Amino acid sequence: MENQINYLVDTNIWLESLLDQEQAEIVKKFLDTIPSNNLSISDFSLHSIGVILNRLKKLNVFDDFVNDLFSTGNVACLNLEPIDNLEVSKLIKSKGLDYDDSYQVIVSQKFEIQIVTFDGDFKEKGFKTLSPKEAIEKFKKIKK
Repeated sequence: MENQINYLVDTNIWLESLLDQEQAEIVKKFLDTIPSNNLSISDFSLHSIGVILNRLKKLNVFDDFVNDLFSTGNVACLNLEPIDNLEVSKLIKSKGLDYDDSYQVIVSQKFEIQIVTFDGDFKEKGFKTLSPKEAIEKFKKIKK
């Protein structure tokens, strides 16, 4: 995987696009710029998105999302082993992150990939993340 850049796309990025929210346009540009085989989603994010879209009565959107990621696209779904949750818990205790943010951090560390998110809590707690715009810029520099 030399010269390959991979991103762990946080839940809020996917939802921004799926729910056509305020920053959906930059997310679309991010997803159009970065090849799907350079993108990852955690199993936690996938399940969270399923729960949210089910509550909103948008299971057809969830079905399309799953097909886009894994049938049409080549997005990796990354998960932690059950024992890894001890690291998630440790991070919660030491840094004060929420469970979902801690889970993302441990996934990103385990698979050595950078998180793309709109969530400022990561940076606030000392973790380096990228916005979709920053990820696009970094990707384009490396691909030159």
